[in-house]
Amino acid sequence: MKRALVVFAITSLLGLVAMTFVARTAWRYGDRPGGSARGRVTVEIPNGASAGEVAERLAQAGLIGNPAVFRLYAGQRGVAGRFKAGRYEIGAPASPRQILDTLVKGAADELVAIVIPEGKNLVEVAEIFDAAGIADKSALIMKATDPAFAAELGLPGGSLEGYLFPDTYRMRPHTAPARVLIPLVRRHRQVFAELRAAHAKTVAELKKTLGFDDHKIVVLASIVEKETGRAEERPRIAQVFMNRLRMPTFSPKLLQTDPTIIYGCTVGTPRSPACLKWDGRIRRIQLEDRENPYNTYTHEGLPPGPISNPGRAALEAVMAPDHTPYLYFVAKNDGTGSHYFSKSVAEHNAAVVKYQRGGKPLAP
Repeated sequence: MKRALVVFAITSLLGLVAMTFVARTAWRYGDRPGGSARGRVTVEIPNGASAGEVAERLAQAGLIGNPAVFRLYAGQRGVAGRFKAGRYEIGAPASPRQILDTLVKGAADELVAIVIPEGKNLVEVAEIFDAAGIADKSALIMKATDPAFAAELGLPGGSLEGYLFPDTYRMRPHTAPARVLIPLVRRHRQVFAELRAAHAKTVAELKKTLGFDDHKIVVLASIVEKETGRAEERPRIAQVFMNRLRMPTFSPKLLQTDPTIIYGCTVGTPRSPACLKWDGRIRRIQLEDRENPYNTYTHEGLPPGPISNPGRAALEAVMAPDHTPYLYFVAKNDGTGSHYFSKSVAEHNAAVVKYQRGGKPLAP
């Protein structure tokens, strides 16, 4: 009996020592980096990943040593089933405690705020996302100009141009192109539907008198967006273009707007021979170019598609023009960005002499 008690005492003591060692090791484990990686390490945690799968991914990335110990540590802390899916960038070396806290908190703090200004074309939008590390520029352009993808989203024209609504978006780095573009199209639809409901009578009138469907409204709004940054002028500029299209006495029905030429020479495809000589300035060869389908100096009516992505104000300007009789406008070049509006060619030419030529008469 005495011998048995001695054995029991020794066994219990050894067990207590072992438990103390394990507890002490487990306690210290959480604060000691065990991986071999250094610097910023990217690791993807998929939806529904188990603690074991997460531990294996961390070990493969060099963030931890023994995945089994990490799994036990997560279980001991009661968070083994609470990992949040996402792409994480973790600075190594990192302790298991830091890694665990990050995975439980989630990657929401990695969302990047992206501001898309009004009037950018799809190439410029792609450049903004690329610069922010959200998605590759070339991949975004390829997706945005894919007719099959445009059709899948229910958009006409074979491109997303005009439908990438300018706003602030929050997205994760390295997002697939489709997942970048779809929220912008969705936002456009939301805003467009609100405006169309608010101006239903005018929209119906545009359909009746000019044959404008929703797409043509977007096309004209994209031009208005590029012509002025002054909010109070947008409804008037929209009306000028409508007057040119609607008035029987105005013929040929040329919108004669420079931004359409620029778009055809820089974004639109295929490029005409004259556009291949583009050097950043509109010259006579581009003004007289009939092979540029976006040239509104040589082609009547609207261009083939939008030339930018218009914001709310430009869209509303087309749906609510100011009903003035003007047919022309010219920039005042006074530093305000404002324009002078005219009803006749004679008045317009006088404004050109005053504001554009410094009083120098036009050539006969």
